[in-house]
Amino acid sequence: MSDIKIEVTNESKTLTDSQVSAAVPALQTQVHDHFAPVWGVDADLSFVASSALSDDAWWLVVLDDSDQAGALGYHDLTANYLPIGKVFAGTDRTYGENWTVTTSHELLEMLGDPEINLVVFNQPNAGSGTLYAMEVCDACEADEYAYPIGGTQVSDFVYPAWFQPSRTAATTRFDYRDQIKQPLQLLSGGYIGVFDVTAGTGWSQQTAEVSAAYATRARVGSRRERRRTPRDQWLPSVRRA
Repeated sequence: MSDIKIEVTNESKTLTDSQVSAAVPALQTQVHDHFAPVWGVDADLSFVASSALSDDAWWLVVLDDSDQAGALGYHDLTANYLPIGKVFAGTDRTYGENWTVTTSHELLEMLGDPEINLVVFNQPNAGSGTLYAMEVCDACEADEYAYPIGGTQVSDFVYPAWFQPSRTAATTRFDYRDQIKQPLQLLSGGYIGVFDVTAGTGWSQQTAEVSAAYATRARVGSRRERRRTPRDQWLPSVRRA
């Protein structure tokens, strides 16, 4: 049994409770068998009604969109100031994306960086340096790189070596599915948050290709939006009765 308990709940009109609860066993398998051996972080998952969310658990909330997240009170932390993850299933449907891949993505990134404050510093020379957000699925996040567990598609994720510029494919692997061949490589559709410490421009998004998404404002409640928000402005969530 893990020290981390994560409760998955459904507040989406796009999905039924049975659809969301049916994905939990595959997510649990991914965490126990694939993610934990690599990253050293494990968790026990369960599906619960929103009215039954526990104060001592992390929450993973399936919503339709970011507007709903604000209206229902699911903010930056749980009611007991523990990590919370948010999945926007309605937005996924609008853009033809698989909500279970997004859920897996959010789950693993919450485990990898629960406070959304971890970074890796890459200094190629004495006069420059870049901070890379410790997000474990962004580089390979597109649905085409996902894989099935018992019929449920889950996200690929990077290994610690992805953040280590000196590593080579001859000595390690960079993601679970072995699709990335060098450190800091972004697959098509992938991205990563970067902070150029010499530019003074704050966080930006590096993408695998030029995309209109680069300039868009981060969705409210997303990890990207919360990383840019000062910690003293984070808000605790409330449970629905």
